[in-house]
Amino acid sequence: MANIVTIGLVQDTASDDLAANVTRAVARVRDAAARGAQIICLQELFNAPYFCKSVKPERFDIAQPADGPIVHTFQALAKELAVVIVLPYYEREAPGLYRNSATVIDADGSVLG
Repeated sequence: MANIVTIGLVQDTASDDLAANVTRAVARVRDAAARGAQIICLQELFNAPYFCKSVKPERFDIAQPADGPIVHTFQALAKELAVVIVLPYYEREAPGLYRNSATVIDADGSVLG
C-alpha cells in the first residue's frame, strides 16, 4: 500500500502590518493541519507584500536571519502540530546580503534546511 502525504498550500493577502500577516499565517497553518495536511507550504514572502521583482533597500528592514524570530515561531508551531512547514521569508545573511529564502521545518520543530 502506498503512503499518502497530504500537502496544504497557503495563499493569502499580505499587508504592511507584518505582525498581522504572521498571525494570519499561523491561523492558516493551524487550519491546514486540522484538515489533515502533513506538509504545509506558505506563500513566497508571506509576511509582507511581495516586492522581490527588484531590489528595494527600503524593505531591508523586514529581513531576518535564518535563526530569527519568524523561524522560531514556526518551529514551535510545526512541533506543536507535528507538521512540516516550508517557510519562505526575506533573509538577512549578513550586513548588505539579503535574499528571498525559505527554511524547511520538520514535524519535530528542527530545521531541515
